[in-house]
Amino acid sequence: MEKTEVEQTIAELAKTADTAVIYKAVGSLLVKAEKAKVSEELAERKSLLDTRSTVMARQEERIRSQVKEAQTKLQEDLNPVAGQPSS
Repeated sequence: MEKTEVEQTIAELAKTADTAVIYKAVGSLLVKAEKAKVSEELAERKSLLDTRSTVMARQEERIRSQVKEAQTKLQEDLNPVAGQPSS
């Protein structure tokens, strides 16, 4: 969600003239800022969000793999028990 907002902001900022007055939110205030600096900050933020997204995707895949392995092992451990007749 934040990544989408940053991308939309970058796109809108690209449409504005270099001489346009730009304000950025700092807490509950809007502060006048240079377009180039705001663009740079947004690009860095997007890069960070892309990196986080990649890392989280890798972690998710690793966890899914571990869960699948644990599930397979559990099924293998339970199969001999299931095959025994009850006393």
